[in-house]
Amino acid sequence: MPNKQSCSTAQSIAHHLEKMIIDGSLAPDRKIPSERQLSSRLGVSRAIVREALHELHGRGMIETRHGKGSFVTCALPQLEESSPLMQAFSGHTRTLYDLFEVREQLEGQAAALAAERATEMDQVRITRAFEAMEAADPLSNANLDHAFHSAIVEASHNPILVHILSSLKELMLGSVQASVMNLNHRQAFKQQIDKHHRQIYHAVISRQARWARKAAMAHVRHVSEALRQIEEAEHHLIRHALDDATDDTPPISRSLQ
Repeated sequence: MPNKQSCSTAQSIAHHLEKMIIDGSLAPDRKIPSERQLSSRLGVSRAIVREALHELHGRGMIETRHGKGSFVTCALPQLEESSPLMQAFSGHTRTLYDLFEVREQLEGQAAALAAERATEMDQVRITRAFEAMEAADPLSNANLDHAFHSAIVEASHNPILVHILSSLKELMLGSVQASVMNLNHRQAFKQQIDKHHRQIYHAVISRQARWARKAAMAHVRHVSEALRQIEEAEHHLIRHALDDATDDTPPISRSLQ
């Protein structure tokens, strides 16, 4: 049986990891370092690390994925893509614009906080995400676009904000996919989106909170307004990469009435 000292140490390690989750250093769905890595970094045995992780798992703060490791649990339940509610959301245009209204406010706040609070490591992650997004094929970079915005949200170090947006991950990614598939092949819209992304990036990295908030909100508002223009002119929006390509509509598109 473990002695009192090892139990106390394990509880201390669990508390340390819990604090990292609470302050946003370990964001939802972020992989926990391996037992070996934690043992080396924290100067304790792997048995103690294992005990600490077991405690966090028992309290529902982390989850184990077979063959992949332990990951931070989101505080709020995530909407699964296959859920009836998600299916309803994806079938009605107005919910897309409702989401953009929420994104405008929350991502504006996240960008401002990231400009103020980002650590050096946060800035490295944001830079890597920005460069990966810039280098990718603009017609298929939805995941990288979403990753760039997510890196900024995590750098806000506001766990409530981080967990709220993480719980909306599928909806958020869907809105980014709609932006990429409807706007990125249209030069004028794409140029403005690129401009906004650069402004957000430089504002956060240079720690200019007011500029970061303004740029992030302008970006989301521009995307929403651009999609409305296209929907009004063409009477449909592309919402999913594999939308009904067997009907009479253009490939990967679906009319939204």
